Amino acid sequence: MINDWFFWAALSACFAALTAIFAKIGITGVDSDLATLIRTLVITAVLAPFVWFAGKWSNPFTMPARSLLFIGLSAVATGASWICYFRALQLGEASKVAPVDKFSLVLVALFAFLFLGERLSARDWLGVALVAMGVLVLAFKR
Repeated sequence: MINDWFFWAALSACFAALTAIFAKIGITGVDSDLATLIRTLVITAVLAPFVWFAGKWSNPFTMPARSLLFIGLSAVATGASWICYFRALQLGEASKVAPVDKFSLVLVALFAFLFLGERLSARDWLGVALVAMGVLVLAFKR
């Protein structure tokens, strides 16, 4: 089970939920961009020793240039996402911000289809559509 993708994805969802709650509490009276920087520094401070002690460190400059490029682009997209997410949390309710943020699921399915050639079944697209409708219902509640 520990090597099952679903286990790790579910654990990611749990941590993502805690992220929203902890961030909403933490940014009270703090600039959201500064909070994002602090978050990034903490992640680096925790992850660097983990990679080192797990024996997973290798020279990143020996990686293929294409891999470095796309990992770098992923980092830029992550940073932009975090800046926007913290700003949204500072301005809105976590119960509204988080569902809109999870609209990324719909966009991932669409982008994976367009750019990676992944083919979803009709059942899969139905699930994506239901998530999209759920996001709209949660985000625009009265």
